[in-house]
Amino acid sequence: MDVTDESAAGRHAFEVVSSRTVYSGAILALRVDQVVMPGGAVVDREVIEHHAAVAIAALDEHDRLILIDQYRHPIGRRLLELPAGLLDIEGEDPLTAARRELAEETGLAAREWSVLVDVALSPGFTDEALRVYLAREVYEVRRPDPENEEADIRLVRMPVAEAVRAALAGEITNATAVAGVLALAAARAEGIAPRAADAPWPGQSTALLRRRAERSGD
Repeated sequence: MDVTDESAAGRHAFEVVSSRTVYSGAILALRVDQVVMPGGAVVDREVIEHHAAVAIAALDEHDRLILIDQYRHPIGRRLLELPAGLLDIEGEDPLTAARRELAEETGLAAREWSVLVDVALSPGFTDEALRVYLAREVYEVRRPDPENEEADIRLVRMPVAEAVRAALAGEITNATAVAGVLALAAARAEGIAPRAADAPWPGQSTALLRRRAERSGD
């Protein structure tokens, strides 16, 4: 049913009247914006600026999803994840970054790439955006010497159906992995072709890169 809403809801501009930076670091910055709400009240909104990220749902020759088992310090345990990394190089193409991350974390490359899904990871407090690529026809390449947590990565190859079961059972809880696994399953079930690898990404978060560029130009 098509209902036309004649009310003012959904039309407010949410003007930012002031903004101050509380912290600026290597992978995030915290700013506080004063924003005009409907009705005219001005309220504070804390915003975490974060680099955008890319992740890769890579399928091997047996149609198994390639996952990594990696330690994550903020939660103090290992998680099953998709290979992924930050877009923290000014001007780097997201697909180029995805190819690099796949090689660095798994020692693999892929001949066929497409866009699986784009995600605003937690828009209530951060601008962090994620693009998940689908990579097929993988083959081995030289893996650069890993450092820090990446030196302890374990590869896990899992049938897609098993990965879906693991996500729904709470065994795969990383948000990026859950989004990628379920998007892949849904695309297959509905016969939806993934987007081209160079599809536009209007939601890509770039504020932190701009901040760093401005700081280096001072």
